[in-house]
Formats: sequence, C-alpha cells, structure tokens
Amino acid sequence: MDALPLYRQLATHYRHAIAAGTLLPGDRLPSVRVLMERHRVSLSTALQACREMEAQGLVEARPRSGYFVRVPRRPTTPIEEPSAGLPDPAQYVGIHARISAIIARGLRHADAVNFAGACAPAELYPVDALRQAASRALRRHPTLLASSVEPEGHPALRAALARHALQARMALSPEQIVITHGCTEALNLALRAVAGPGDVIAVESPTYYGLLQILESLGMRALEVPTSPQTGISLEALELAAQTYDNIRAVVAVPNLQNPQGSIMPDANKARLVQWCETRGIALIEDDCFSALAEVDTPLAAAKAWDRSGNVIHCGSLHKILAPGMRLGWITAGRWQQRVEMLKFSQSRPNELLSQIAAADVMASGNFERHLRRLRQKLRDQREWAARTIATMFPAGTRLSSPRGGMHLWVELPGRLSSEAVFDEALRAGIRVMPGVVFSNSSRFDHCIRINTGAPRSAALEQAFARLAVVVNRLADR
Repeated sequence: MDALPLYRQLATHYRHAIAAGTLLPGDRLPSVRVLMERHRVSLSTALQACREMEAQGLVEARPRSGYFVRVPRRPTTPIEEPSAGLPDPAQYVGIHARISAIIARGLRHADAVNFAGACAPAELYPVDALRQAASRALRRHPTLLASSVEPEGHPALRAALARHALQARMALSPEQIVITHGCTEALNLALRAVAGPGDVIAVESPTYYGLLQILESLGMRALEVPTSPQTGISLEALELAAQTYDNIRAVVAVPNLQNPQGSIMPDANKARLVQWCETRGIALIEDDCFSALAEVDTPLAAAKAWDRSGNVIHCGSLHKILAPGMRLGWITAGRWQQRVEMLKFSQSRPNELLSQIAAADVMASGNFERHLRRLRQKLRDQREWAARTIATMFPAGTRLSSPRGGMHLWVELPGRLSSEAVFDEALRAGIRVMPGVVFSNSSRFDHCIRINTGAPRSAALEQAFARLAVVVNRLADR
C-alpha cells in the first residue's frame, strides 16, 4: 500500500468502503475540501483520487454537486425462465416441520434486521386514519365490543370490498363476500370446499410456503408446476400434468405479483387459465394479496374477471395494503359460496367487529386511494434501491427478479449456494432472510432467497445489507 502514490491509496480506501457497503449507490462522497482536511492531502491529491475512482467506474461527477457512488455497470441479471416440463408430485416428507424449524430459528433472533417479512413497517400504513375511525365507531356504538357479529362479516366492509373489487374487473355484490382471518383462512376455506385428504392440488413452483403448510395440514398433495418470473404459472406444464394425473382437484395461483417471484400474468394467460380449469372441472383458487401495489397505468384484472360459471374462488386480503395488525381477509367462492359460508361458521366463527368497521370507514374515504398511491411510490423507491444494492454488493452471477410492484425481491444466488446456509450465517450477523428452500417441497430453489424491501432506507438498513453481502460473498468463496 505504501508503495502506491498517495492519491491511489486514498482511492483504494474509498473503493474498500464501497465494496463493504459503507457507501452505497447514490451516496455522496465527501467533498474535495473534506477529503483534504480529513486525510491531510493536497487539493491535487484529492482531485486525482476522485478522478481515479471515476475512471474505475466507482463514482460519477455531478455538476455543482460533487462525486456520487455509481449504480454498478454490471447489470441486474434476470432470473431465467423455467422449462415447461412435466412436474413431479411433491412428497410430503416433513415440509411443515422444516418450514417450522426455520421460522422458529428466525424468531429466536427477534432483534435481527428482518428481511424475511411480508409487510411494510407501521409508518407506511394509515395508522392515524384507522385509529380515528375506530374511535368514532366506539363513540357511535358504545356497546360495540359486547355486540354479536354477522356471520359473513360487517355489511359496510363487505360493501367497501365489493366497490374495491370493481377495479380488478370483478362485479360482486356484498352478499358474495365473506370476511376471513386474513388470506390464510380464505385459502384454507377454499381448499376444504373443493378437495379432501389425498387429493392433488396444482401449485406454482416456487410458491408461498404458507400454502404448503396448509396443504399438508389438510392431508392434500401438492403438484408443483413450473412458474415463470415474468408470466406466472406455465399453462403448458399444467396441461401435461392433467394428462398424467387424474385427481387434480384445484389449481392455486397468484396471477398478480406472485409470491415470491413477483410475476404478473398477462391477461390473455389469465383468460386461458380460467377457461382451462372450467373445461376440465378443476377449481381455480386465486390468491390475491398484492395486486393493489402494482405499478401499472390501469389496475390489474383478477382472474376472477373471466369467470362465467362460478369456477373461480377469489381470496383477498387487506393485510399487506391497509393494516397488517387487523388480519382482515375475504373470499368470494362462486358455486361453492354456501359451503364456504358454513365452513367459516364451523371453523372459526365471524371476525371481531371493531376492525371491520374501522377498515370500512377508511376504505370509503378518499384516504384509502391516496394511501395506496403513496405506498406504491414508497415501495418502488425502496425496492429499486435494494435491487441496486444487491447488484452492487452480491457476487457476480447473482440474478434478480424485476417485479412491477410489491415489497419483495427474489434473489438467485450463484454457484448453487445453499439458501439455508445463508439463512443461518445471516442470523449470526443479526439479519433474517427467507431461504428459498421453504418455497418448494423439492430442493430446486435452495439457492434462492426472498428479500423483503418494505422498510425505508436508513443507516441501519444500509449496514444490514452490507453485513448480508459479506455473508453471501464469504459463502460463495468457499
């Protein structure tokens, strides 16, 4: 180091700071004056160091603003399309136990920076509006907390959800909606309505790990179908599956902002999927938690919009978009509506009333749409920053999804690096991620991780990304 010219020593010092994540893409370097004072160098040396870093592609000069860390020249490599070959029926050998063990290990590190979650932090939700709505409800109905609740849910919330569904091109009456304890209960009800133990359920691969837990708890078998990070579940693979297995009772799909890949199924594919299921008498269960967070000119249509026979069961949620603490979901079940209503009553009884009234109040006001616009913009800025950071700091060969909305990035690690090894090492560094091994009954996604990007950029978050990058790079070098 001492043999290097002084300006190169200075440039190397800041190159290491960028590599370690101390300085991230978009950060401003210390000014030339500050460099002179901090490192006791001349004006010429400070300027030469900045020009050296610029020549290396590490920083860029902005007129009258100084030098800034560049977005990496290495582009974010998209995840490759899967083949549309015949899927294999998943073997339920401890998937629930494995998922539970991973989640339990994560929960033992409650103070860790949480990149494993599925929600944004509280400050991005309309907390004040919800609190005021709840206070108004209690003032207007002093006995509300001691009052009984209608079995299918509060009429005002069901009406608000019916209006909201119009944006997704679903024409529903409030009576066609049942309020549930989150989308998890909605999926549980849908599956119990259409299938029984031993039946095969076609699911996306990768898929939300909670669905795999539900299926195992109901004694059903998952048939994993290749799913594109751009266009969603493969219709060609579904056709091959139907020709091979004669006991597929349902397809569970997330057409809009799929979890974990973030894909959006083109409308033509949604229409084909609905028609394909209807023709074969296979129920289509649509899971929709994130579509309101899509950054598109026109709201995304639900697959249910093409349903003409009641063969599509649509499961929705306010958990991600309005109030994580309320655990409010909903279901409209088509030709299984009455069965779902009775299953809901027998399984868990109605949701409590106060949260339903508060949510309905906020949804009926202009605050809801303004909140969604702000939330989408915040999430976009945070997701793009996180993607730039990963592309800069993770090893060469890392691939990323490019979702048009939501709060997740699906990251494919190079060299078939074990996601569970990353998970455990990251926990020791004070960081929680969600390893790809939980998103499939097979090991085909063990080299992937899901990163939550819901939290606003902060010094603590920057440091966490830097520590995670050190973990991934160290494991990749082994």
